[in-house]
Amino acid sequence: MWSRQRGRLKPLCCGVEELRCRRREREAALRKARREQQLVSKRLLRDEALEEAEEGCVAVIFGEAEIQQFLRLAQRGTEEKEREGALVSLRRGLQHPETQQTFIRLEGSIRTLVGLLTSNQALLQLEAARCLHELSHSEQSAVVEACLPATSYLLTYLSGHSSDFIELCLYTLGNLIVESEAVRRQLLPQGIVPALAACIQSPHLTVLEALGYALSQLLQAKEAPEKIIPSASTDSSVLGSTLPQHMLQLLQPGPKLNLGVAVEFAWCLHYIICSQVNNALLITQGALSTLGLLLLDLAGAVQRTEDAGLELFLLQKQPSLLPEGLWLLNNLTANSPSFCTSLLSLDLIEPLLHLLSVSNVVSVLVLTVLCNVAEKGPAYCQRLWPGPLLSSLLDTLAFSDTEVVGQSLELLQLLFLYQPGAAQAFLQQSGLQALQRHEEVAQLQDRVHALQQTALHG
Repeated sequence: MWSRQRGRLKPLCCGVEELRCRRREREAALRKARREQQLVSKRLLRDEALEEAEEGCVAVIFGEAEIQQFLRLAQRGTEEKEREGALVSLRRGLQHPETQQTFIRLEGSIRTLVGLLTSNQALLQLEAARCLHELSHSEQSAVVEACLPATSYLLTYLSGHSSDFIELCLYTLGNLIVESEAVRRQLLPQGIVPALAACIQSPHLTVLEALGYALSQLLQAKEAPEKIIPSASTDSSVLGSTLPQHMLQLLQPGPKLNLGVAVEFAWCLHYIICSQVNNALLITQGALSTLGLLLLDLAGAVQRTEDAGLELFLLQKQPSLLPEGLWLLNNLTANSPSFCTSLLSLDLIEPLLHLLSVSNVVSVLVLTVLCNVAEKGPAYCQRLWPGPLLSSLLDTLAFSDTEVVGQSLELLQLLFLYQPGAAQAFLQQSGLQALQRHEEVAQLQDRVHALQQTALHG
């Protein structure tokens, strides 16, 4: 970011571009890490009451003979209890990777399971679906691929009446979608997007949370920007369906806001916005104003807390909501002066500054959004400057987290470049002393010295 010349540090001639480039590279790495983390974080839905009831049973690894016996009993048992019990035993065995491998190698095993899934006996259907769910959670791609014949039936059952069964189908589909392109290729023409759009109108929060998970998995696909998100002219694509409007409604602050549901759909919006397919459409549907209101509400909740440290209730209850909202705001403002103008018009700057006290992760994201605004030039810095910005930045320089401090230094550098008087005000409020504590930190040294030079000499 900075070069040494003739014994002193000077900003490169492309200082602003360099700042922007470094930040974009860092964000790209973060997004990649977050995406990879999400890809491996499949969901496993298990009935706690059921698990407790079976606590005395020891799950064992089954061989071909045992699996064949369970499948025969499930198909042809003389009593329904016997058939159900066989599937329960099989399900518990399928929690082991070894049993999963044996199961998929066994000829006709998946076909039998699909037959039970489509039977007219609800208990057998449910247990067969639970077996498939265990298979969908596998880390072995061959196991996931073997579930392909069941996916169209799981999709059909999303229009059923049992919220528990719909929830199970959604989590199973979500696990399969993210792992297998073959599954996505099969489900897209069969209407998975319209099916999900119908589910989003469910009154059941558990269904909505599961739906958000399944949709976010679909939106992570490498082909999503070309084949899943794009067209506003057909309801078989996400932007052409009613999904975006309903997602934004579920992110509206108020007594009906459910944190678990909101986080899942914040992830969905994150992937749509990162795709850069048609962010303008999301803005016309109210994405920026919705996020603004949500962050204002969360900032207000932090301000209203009286007990020291109680502002972290938010993070303990649902650690992703604030960061996800800020990531979305970052993605919207990164390359768009008009979105930055909207952010300023909504008077979001001061509420955002209140979030700096919540956590280091939140602080970095808030400062990144403010950098997005500041790098747009003098007119934007002029609107940022009044108010508590400088005192807030001086407070962040007291942090020990190098990412927070580094992002503060970048914002200060932009302000010094674009806002007359910012450097002088910084000096008058003991800014140089605040920088001194970071002079020996290896990751920050160059930026600290460069900022000192800019403040003193312009």
